[in-house]
Amino acid sequence: MIHFKCIMPFNSLKYFLFLPVVYLAFYFVSERARWCVLLTASLLFYASLNLPYLLVVLILVAMTTYGFGIWLYQTTTPKVKLALLWSGIAVNVLILVVMKYLPFLSENLKALFTLFSIDVHVQIINAFAAIGVSFYVFQAISYLLDIYLEKEKPERHFGYFALYLAFFPKLVQGPIERSADLIPQLKTQYKFNYNNMRSGMLLFTWGLFKKVVIADRLGIFTNNVYDNVHSYQGLPLLIATYFYAFQIYMDFSGYTDMAIGSARLFNINLSRNFNSPYLATSVIDFWRRWHITFSRWILDYIFKPLQMQWRNWKHWGTAAALIVTFLISGIWHGASWGFVIWGGLHGLFMACSVIYKPYQQKLHKALGIEKSRLLKVMQIIVTFHLVCFAWIFFRAKGLNDAWYVVTHLLRPVAADARYETSNDYLIQKILMGQPREFFIVLLSLVTTVAVSFVVNRDENNSLSVFWERRSLPVRWGLYVSLVLSIIVFAVYESSTFIYYQF
Repeated sequence: MIHFKCIMPFNSLKYFLFLPVVYLAFYFVSERARWCVLLTASLLFYASLNLPYLLVVLILVAMTTYGFGIWLYQTTTPKVKLALLWSGIAVNVLILVVMKYLPFLSENLKALFTLFSIDVHVQIINAFAAIGVSFYVFQAISYLLDIYLEKEKPERHFGYFALYLAFFPKLVQGPIERSADLIPQLKTQYKFNYNNMRSGMLLFTWGLFKKVVIADRLGIFTNNVYDNVHSYQGLPLLIATYFYAFQIYMDFSGYTDMAIGSARLFNINLSRNFNSPYLATSVIDFWRRWHITFSRWILDYIFKPLQMQWRNWKHWGTAAALIVTFLISGIWHGASWGFVIWGGLHGLFMACSVIYKPYQQKLHKALGIEKSRLLKVMQIIVTFHLVCFAWIFFRAKGLNDAWYVVTHLLRPVAADARYETSNDYLIQKILMGQPREFFIVLLSLVTTVAVSFVVNRDENNSLSVFWERRSLPVRWGLYVSLVLSIIVFAVYESSTFIYYQF
């Protein structure tokens, strides 16, 4: 994993200054120049990573995809059109492989030659930091596929197309936007909208709360354990795994809220990316709620074509398509066997669900629990624990660490003083040694769950709409409470968003 320091993440003072400056420049320039302001801001935001080659990669992806898109649209010969499509996809995939996977491939190739005693020298290639590359490469590929399938026409204005790929709120962590959804919004004439301004600032602040008050504080505990798993066993590993499940959700969904809030200042609506994923009743349902834009992407462009290709195998074809799709999902997340296993586990869970579903329905009916509340609660609990089990491979520093966690997760406190001391230390730190830390985490999680529950009961399913319906005193009381909570309880040490590495 590459370690880098981003000087302008969403939770930094520099971004708090950057965003209003960009907005004021956007507001006061002429309509024709507004795309220039947003594109320039996006390139400056990306440049803040202090990795110049990333700008080169972004421009290369934009130029090649733009050219292939127009070329595809103008070509009428089916074979040539198909060849152009695969060429455009190949260029983008090659860029992604060079940026993310060459070190992984070279390391495994060397290990393979060593295993079979083949005397070939393989040079281990140093890894690049590839922040955001996976997200805009996926957008580029979907753009070419939509033109090939004649769902969309190519964008002729290179500036708008480049802005579609590089728009700074969603550049490094998504949401993964389709051109048909975003480009028309970028071209729409801007008119000041108070409701968008208010709801955008509210969403941004709510996302900031989830990141700096909950995710970063949970990260203190999970990092203590997962950065040195061999010093723990039993309850500490179990607590750290549960904490990580909520840490990554609050971190990623917090980023998404901040991205959507930032974009809304410019009257641009980015896609929703989360919908209470830990209330899912199956792993399939989990992926309808978690990283929704990514789930839709792999569903439309990987799973459905494979399912059609293997439709003669019926349920087994669907199961196989799910496993392959989520293995690719794991590889997309990073060049590590831990990510591959994480994706494979999700694919396996869903494949088993597809095969088992007819028998499951008969069993539920026979037991008389079909559509009962008890069944739903049981399904939520089982799904949550399956997801948490897979998170172990996602979070652990390597397969050895992941396997250690799996094999020591449910062990009782050992008599060995090395483990006993470590267990006692962590449990005391969470429950007794730092009661303030634990109380803040618990209260913040309860608050977040309560808000999500109330909002989801609303027919509009929107935080901003729910807030808007409160009376003025209540609304401002909530605003002030939210801001004060961030000021008082935030973890102020610099913390990069987890999904920056993907």
